[in-house]
Amino acid sequence: MMKFIDTHTHLYDEAFDGDLDEVILKIKESGVVKCLFPGIDKSTYERQSRCAEKYKGFVYEAMGLHPTSVGENWKDELDFVFSCFKSKKYIAVGEIGLDGYWSKDFMTEQKIVFAEQLKLAKKLDLPVIIHLREATDALFEVFDSFKREDLPCGVFHAFSGSYQMYERLSKYGNFMFGIGGVVTYKKAGVAESIVNIPLDKLLLETDSPYLTPVPNRGKRNDSSNLVYIAEKIAQVKGLSVEEVAEATYENACRLFGL
Repeated sequence: MMKFIDTHTHLYDEAFDGDLDEVILKIKESGVVKCLFPGIDKSTYERQSRCAEKYKGFVYEAMGLHPTSVGENWKDELDFVFSCFKSKKYIAVGEIGLDGYWSKDFMTEQKIVFAEQLKLAKKLDLPVIIHLREATDALFEVFDSFKREDLPCGVFHAFSGSYQMYERLSKYGNFMFGIGGVVTYKKAGVAESIVNIPLDKLLLETDSPYLTPVPNRGKRNDSSNLVYIAEKIAQVKGLSVEEVAEATYENACRLFGL
């Protein structure tokens, strides 16, 4: 049976209240053997931690301050993230990054928070999980403030950019690119991009309960839908699903030390 790793899922979200045990069983039956939880902020910490503890050995945690959670109290939130790494072991620093879609009011603070968490990851020798939405110029501004050797490795979560963007980002270090349900959408340009992106640079993710792939688009997403993402990647790259499953599994293990 093919083995999959969902490198980005929010199974601890309230959307799964009431039937998470059944969902986890379905996920395992689909071939998913590991799931990675990204951190968001202080408000989601307890829910994420409880869920990860309940499914220990199947679920692995990252911790970080999400860019949309950067506001007036950003210093307190950032201090909380740093304190978490002093008391608990995580596989990555994330979900971190920049988001100009919902608001640009705290973009200056977002850049500070992003830079500080990049430094934390490098210090701890951990990969980062990067969220980037409508803030490309700001991201390169932050990256350019570092020496290349001072940036950690990591993954660009929910990558939907062009091949040219892949090339530009790759110049800054050893980054992988998380491919989710969007790749199955008819007008998604990322399907064309991944034709030329090497398979050893790709990871599978769902971002569940969001971004459900075809044929289940419109329904609540969960990690059992990874197979549809793998099938689409296999289709556009002219590979078998088994090849995509094996490569992305090994990629995730290598990046996150699983």
